[in-house]
Amino acid sequence: MHHAVEFSFLALNVRRTGVMMAGNVVVLKHASNVPRCALALEEAFRQAGFPAYTFRTLMISAEQAEAMVADKRIAAVTLTGSSAAGRKVAAAAQHLKKCVLELGGSDPFIVLDDADIALAAQQALVARFQNTGQSCVAAKRFILVDAIADSFVEQFKTLVSQLHSGDPKNDATSIAPMARADLRTVLHAQVERSLAAGAKLLIGGTFIGTQGAYYARTILDHVQPGMPAFDEELFGPVAAIVRVRSAEEAIQLANQTDFGLGGSVWTSNATRGEALARQIDAGCVFVNGVVKSDPRLPFGGIKDSGYGRELSYHGIREFMNIKTVWIK
Repeated sequence: MHHAVEFSFLALNVRRTGVMMAGNVVVLKHASNVPRCALALEEAFRQAGFPAYTFRTLMISAEQAEAMVADKRIAAVTLTGSSAAGRKVAAAAQHLKKCVLELGGSDPFIVLDDADIALAAQQALVARFQNTGQSCVAAKRFILVDAIADSFVEQFKTLVSQLHSGDPKNDATSIAPMARADLRTVLHAQVERSLAAGAKLLIGGTFIGTQGAYYARTILDHVQPGMPAFDEELFGPVAAIVRVRSAEEAIQLANQTDFGLGGSVWTSNATRGEALARQIDAGCVFVNGVVKSDPRLPFGGIKDSGYGRELSYHGIREFMNIKTVWIK
């Protein structure tokens, strides 16, 4: 029996089911701020009829997790988290163990001059602000060709302005608080440094209220390389607008990042969209669609977004040992 250890910032992560489908049992080191989610996940497996040892949540510290990775009973390690955390978990390689890392992203959302601007703006709202912008595959950089940039920004700003911050248990709420107050502080510092470097604030850029880690839905325009809003991952409700002269420049800037998780291209010409998508350095690129995971398709990134794949045939194979038996 093989054991895999999983670290995750989201305890309930459907992309991890391939680990168990491959015949492994799993122990989970959850993010420190979601212990009850992790325990609920373990209970769900138990209620479904799985043996108790199939999926276990371990209430341990990060320091203890390092020792667990080194344990000979652990056969493989997988992580969903930041690039910094990924570098630490990648130390599993020194123990000669398979490692799959699904890390951060700075996904480009490219809108060309022949795109349906109204549709692109509507989908951009979902692509950026899902889960309050705290998603590895959320669109982070909106790269717009000059010919349609003003129109897109006007429509996008109107839609973003209609988002409502409030109690996440209220159906009327579209922007919930961020996961932790310290993460909000980091995000705000990125916004402030980008503004100091020449970005233009269109909306937001402030803390909201005194209860909960709320941050105003924010749009930064005229973002350029060298600014935190371009170079770093913005893990919260902040959209960065980048303006370019051509599709070629859009691809150049899309690839001018340390990340390579996902991306999207918006155009009325599917053939053109596919050709450009093939030039984007990322694990997946969607044409006229929001980036999302699908159990039929492999999911994962390149560069600082990690390595290995989840989901599909490829994801299951990540957690199998290929064995040859030859008989004469």
